[in-house]
Amino acid sequence: MEEGMIEQALQLQKVDAGSYSPLALAYIGDAVYELLIRARVMNQGNRQVSKMHKKTAALVQARAQAEMIGLLLEELSEEELAVYKRGRNARSATMPKHATMRDYRMATGFEALVGHLYLTGRHERLLRLIHDGLKKIGELS
Repeated sequence: MEEGMIEQALQLQKVDAGSYSPLALAYIGDAVYELLIRARVMNQGNRQVSKMHKKTAALVQARAQAEMIGLLLEELSEEELAVYKRGRNARSATMPKHATMRDYRMATGFEALVGHLYLTGRHERLLRLIHDGLKKIGELS
C-alpha cells in the first residue's frame, strides 16, 4: 500500500497526535494493534475462525500487552516513554474484567504508544516495536 493511500481514500486530515488524550490514543492504538495481530495470526495458515480468534485474543489481552511493553521499555526513546507513561497513568472510567489493574494500565500505555506512532506516521518504528515485542514473548523466532 502506498504511503498516504488510507488518508486519501478516507479524506483524513493531518492531526496533531499530541493534542489527543492518552485514552484517545489508546482507542486507535487498540484497533491498530489488533489488526496487525489478526494479520499475523491469519498468515500462520487457514484454520477455523474460532482458533484464529482464540490465538488473537491471547495476544491482544491486557496481560500479553503488559508483558510485551515491560520487555520493550528499555528500547523506547524518551518521547515514546513519555507517551507510554501518559497512557499508563490515565484514569479510565472502566475497570478491567479479566486483568489486574497493573496489567490493564500497562496495556493502556502500550496502546497509547501504538496509537501515537500510528497517528504520527511512524509506521516503521511501530512495526519494529511490535516485531521486537512478539519476539521477546516467544511469538516470533
